Amino acid sequence: MHFLVCLFLTGNVLHVLTQCSSPFNLNGDYLVGGLFDIHTSSSVSHERPEAIHCSSQTFSLSSYRRFQLMRFSVEQINNSTQLLPNVSLGYKIFDHCSISKNFPGIFDLISANGLIRPWSAERQHLSATSKVIGVVGPFSSTDTLTVAPLFMMDLIPLVSYGAASSAFSEKAKYSSFLRTVHSNKESVKVIVAIMEHFKWQWVAFLYSNDAYGNDGLGLFRNLIKDTDICLALAMEIKLKSNYSEVFQHIEAQRIKTLVVFAPKLSVEALIESAIQVGVTNKVWIAVDTWSLNEKLPKMKGIQKLGTILGVSQPLLTIPGFSEFLLASQSKDPCEDEEALGFCNQICNCSSLSAQDIISMDPTYSFSVYSAVYAIAHALHNVLECDKQTCQGNISVFPHKVLVELKKSNFTLLNQSIQFDEHGDPKFGSYNIVFWNKSGEIEEIGYFEFQSSVNFVIDEMKIQWHGKWKVPTSQCSHQCPVGFAKKQDGIHKCCFTCEECPDGTYINISENAYKCVDCKETEWSSEASTSCILRTVEYVSFEDSIAILIIAATLLLLGLEVAMCVTFALNYNTPVVRSAGGHMCFLILGCLGLSSLSIVFFFGKPSGFSCILQFVPFSLLFSTCLACFVVRSFQIVCIFKIAAKFPKLHGWWMKYHGQWLVVMGTFVMQCVLNFSSFWIATPKPYNETTWSPDKIIPSCEISAKATSGPTFLLLCLCTLCFVFSYMGKDLPKNYNEAKAITFCLLLLILTWIVYVSIGMVYRGKFIPSLNALAVLSSLYSFLLWYFLPKCYIIIFQPHKNTTQYFQDIIQNYTKTISQ
Repeated sequence: MHFLVCLFLTGNVLHVLTQCSSPFNLNGDYLVGGLFDIHTSSSVSHERPEAIHCSSQTFSLSSYRRFQLMRFSVEQINNSTQLLPNVSLGYKIFDHCSISKNFPGIFDLISANGLIRPWSAERQHLSATSKVIGVVGPFSSTDTLTVAPLFMMDLIPLVSYGAASSAFSEKAKYSSFLRTVHSNKESVKVIVAIMEHFKWQWVAFLYSNDAYGNDGLGLFRNLIKDTDICLALAMEIKLKSNYSEVFQHIEAQRIKTLVVFAPKLSVEALIESAIQVGVTNKVWIAVDTWSLNEKLPKMKGIQKLGTILGVSQPLLTIPGFSEFLLASQSKDPCEDEEALGFCNQICNCSSLSAQDIISMDPTYSFSVYSAVYAIAHALHNVLECDKQTCQGNISVFPHKVLVELKKSNFTLLNQSIQFDEHGDPKFGSYNIVFWNKSGEIEEIGYFEFQSSVNFVIDEMKIQWHGKWKVPTSQCSHQCPVGFAKKQDGIHKCCFTCEECPDGTYINISENAYKCVDCKETEWSSEASTSCILRTVEYVSFEDSIAILIIAATLLLLGLEVAMCVTFALNYNTPVVRSAGGHMCFLILGCLGLSSLSIVFFFGKPSGFSCILQFVPFSLLFSTCLACFVVRSFQIVCIFKIAAKFPKLHGWWMKYHGQWLVVMGTFVMQCVLNFSSFWIATPKPYNETTWSPDKIIPSCEISAKATSGPTFLLLCLCTLCFVFSYMGKDLPKNYNEAKAITFCLLLLILTWIVYVSIGMVYRGKFIPSLNALAVLSSLYSFLLWYFLPKCYIIIFQPHKNTTQYFQDIIQNYTKTISQ
């Protein structure tokens, strides 16, 4: 019958409540609502709808302490001469023991004269609005999610002292919600900071399956995304969970650090089960719902669990509260307790002593205290109060109080009470606590939200379990220096170690999972953590080998000039004519100009020098070979083909076939060189693969691009060798063909040696070897073809006569005819 009366909110409510001095109600000019879960009902299914008798449910002494703190806060405000002078503040508090069964109490707070009507400007002077200007509570996030929408409708301020879910920061849904406790985001941020400080990376997250626990899990996952922390296991816990199965999963995955994000009752059941199961050597991180638990630190066997650290709100002593409890508990309870039974507002706490309440967990005490004072200060501002009096002709509505609440800025127990745009507190901090072996909770650090140095922890105060060292919590052991992690499975904390090869390094502060390539100008050995600048090596013009090669080139040029002079002075002699006559000057000139390429093999390569390393030698040396091809062909033609093919010999002589071949070769080589540059121009590049600690500047000449010019040179060499070899049986003293053959053999041998060395060696001396190969090619023709001719001209002039040559030819002809 009482439940039906409450449900329909009849006008007899206030009459019944005022028949006895109830601790749940206090008359005043303005009322502050309160929602406290003094009793907590378990989830029990019913076959029919029925009211819950809160007094028959589990009693929560810590919630009762917060309930008494609100009563004390209102009484202290009423006794103040500066806050709300001449204005009495009352309260209407409900034991919010059930999420779904306590709506009568909520309806009573938002109703007026038994009616619930939306506020409107037309009725603002009528008595159709509740005297409740704001509500303190509820405590849990789940309770708040259930009842908050009812208060949001008329913008009744709902100032929670315990609802930490980050969902309430969304003002589009919870426009009149504020809180004096930090959101889960802040407490999770502290937990992550602790784990990063001690390098705990392999953790389990045990959470309650409600708005509080689910929100904490989501925030934890988001905050560890960019850290080295891995969530190895996330499991929900309930009062009746199979905890032994939870701990089996934890042991199976070798997890050493456990974050328990759940209400007090669920955690107490979890810890008791852990002691019974025999869980040992873990690190437990407690949140503020149980970090200051008065029961667990003194529980038998708690020390075997390992090390317990916690995040808690700072403990502030509320002056006068203990005296208030001593005075209120000494009063006789109401004689007619049945009269207090409206909406189950029966405490059943007459057996409690004041000392029981005082020694209870003081967490959230300041949150309740500051919530009541915030509403009082907002009302003070709405009434335009000064130190002596308040304006009595101002209509006070909840939405006006809400406006002033959002602008709160006052000092309470040396704390500056302010709210941000989300209704979250700007004040406060978190303490970091440790449960020592004496069963006491010791403060070991703090986390400040509004400070540059915001995280401090004193490790010397922590008595670690085991070997008294900071325990580790990792899926895999840390890799040695210079090794990169290779993820093994879905978790980045589980990995194998791979050594970084040479030319790479690992920087674990940036990315411990990847070996980074060194820059081209740097090098590193295996398992390096940084790169070293390479040294640049090339043969400069000052090096001894460069000096010797250039000197040999100058000697070559000098010999060529001397030979040109000798040949010019003896131009009409048989030796000069047999050597090629005026073609000798072309050959010597091309050999001399080819030597220009040698100079560009020294010094640091440039685009220009890379071209000149290849072009002069390719173009002019091919002209030399064309001359020798012609010369070899002429020797064979004169002695062998003239008699058999007189017409061919006549055509050759008439149209100067030798010059057509030489000119054609020159033009063709020009075209091929131009085409090769069009495909890929020779350019400088840095050779870094040969020596890891050196950069060797070289010229990059594409084999594909140079295949045409090179092929022509090979063809000329082949033809020259074939024709000269055909003349190997010519007169002994008429040895041009033999000389050319020998020169070609030296030329081929030189380039075979150079190519063989280039295949196994790519050091700084490769350009010098290339220069030597070019120089050797030039010297082979100069020394073995032209030098013997000069020797005959200078030292054996008797052989340089027409008669001598005619005798040789006649003797050869007789030999052939025989």
